[in-house]
Amino acid sequence: MTVEVQIACPEHTPQAEQLAAWARAARGDAAGAVCLRVVDATEGAALNGRYRQRDGATNVLAFPAGERGVLGDIAICAPVAAQEARQQGKALADHYAHLVVHGVLHLLGMDHHSEPEAVRMEAKETELLRGFGIADPYVSHARPAASGGKPGGGGRTQT
Repeated sequence: MTVEVQIACPEHTPQAEQLAAWARAARGDAAGAVCLRVVDATEGAALNGRYRQRDGATNVLAFPAGERGVLGDIAICAPVAAQEARQQGKALADHYAHLVVHGVLHLLGMDHHSEPEAVRMEAKETELLRGFGIADPYVSHARPAASGGKPGGGGRTQT
């Protein structure tokens, strides 16, 4: 699988090679290209507003392509990811790994709109992250309802 990494906001961002490795590992046997873009708060807010009709930047957005040979695009907002990692007392790289895995799973059709879907997706995230030597991101935080939250914060992403 091809993973293109675009880093538009290099501050507090892991190396492109590491981001691509997490994406490749998360996709498993699925075929298709992924474009992973690390954005600043302005671009993150614009994407969130345009595609989700929500104000402000969010941590990760996934855009499935729906075309042969392409899984889709993932946008990670660097300032939001860095703030969440600080607030949650997590290593920034571990939080990025979670956001990348979460985004790729969305591209593969997983979601968290219902409790059963969320439980299945969280279990897959935890399994993949364990393979990178990263602790379960949901263990140390309270779990809010399925309608909100962010990956790594004990809740579910808003993608």
